[in-house]
Amino acid sequence: MDVDIGHLKTWIGKTQSRTERLSPFPANALASTLDRDDPEYVDGSMLPPMWHLIYCLPAAKISKLGYDGHPAKGGFLPPVPLPRRMWAGGRFTFNHPLKIGSNITRTARVLDVSHKAGRTGALVFVTARFDFSDEHGLAMSEERDIVYREPQTGDAARAAPKQAPANPIWERAIHPDPVLLFRYSALTFNGHRIHYDQPFATKQEGYPGLIVHGPLLATLLVDLVRRERPDATIKTFTFRAVAPLFDTHDFAVCGTPSPDGKTIQLWARSHDGMLAMDGTATLA
Repeated sequence: MDVDIGHLKTWIGKTQSRTERLSPFPANALASTLDRDDPEYVDGSMLPPMWHLIYCLPAAKISKLGYDGHPAKGGFLPPVPLPRRMWAGGRFTFNHPLKIGSNITRTARVLDVSHKAGRTGALVFVTARFDFSDEHGLAMSEERDIVYREPQTGDAARAAPKQAPANPIWERAIHPDPVLLFRYSALTFNGHRIHYDQPFATKQEGYPGLIVHGPLLATLLVDLVRRERPDATIKTFTFRAVAPLFDTHDFAVCGTPSPDGKTIQLWARSHDGMLAMDGTATLA
């Protein structure tokens, strides 16, 4: 498939800004979705790391959506002609916690657009930065890598699966049923049909089942740190998506702290022991 990378690169530098009051309901709904026993989130409560993903969300009209449920390309993100897209990785820096009840501004900028040849054909990577600021200044920043791929074909070359690390110190089993995936889609206003529309995911996109969201996996990894080290302050988190997970099998989120306790290796492991996502959190 032809990709006019020169045209797509004209999106570099494009910005988008939204301001919103952080209301309690989305945080309480996410706490329930993650099966947490947190005290009720009210004005003044600190928002946990990664929960910014449920706020300041663009709300595209139904008439402005593409066939896959995403906003049609060519707005903030470039009109990449490749049909399949996924969150490939991210880097997060947490300066100070956002608070429920405060007004925050999310400023987004397209940082880079690149074209590569992969095993399955053409790939286009788009990197965007999202800064969240409140009355105290920059609270946190995120760099997000999005990968666009060609349609699935039966004879496409596939990367060999990678074994997940053995003997984690922390481990939590996750049951990714359609209700969990639907609720996270709703909370993040994510209309991508691969997460809740099984006929689309399996027949149109060629997947074995519904796909677990990359942002949800990343959030579950950070949530594991909060469960095991509830008093810790996370300063940075990076992750890389390695292979998709589906609603067809349970999986595990795992972690192993470094000897000095300052960094934590995190990963998601599929039911058959393969690596699905790896990440690293650094603590204050």
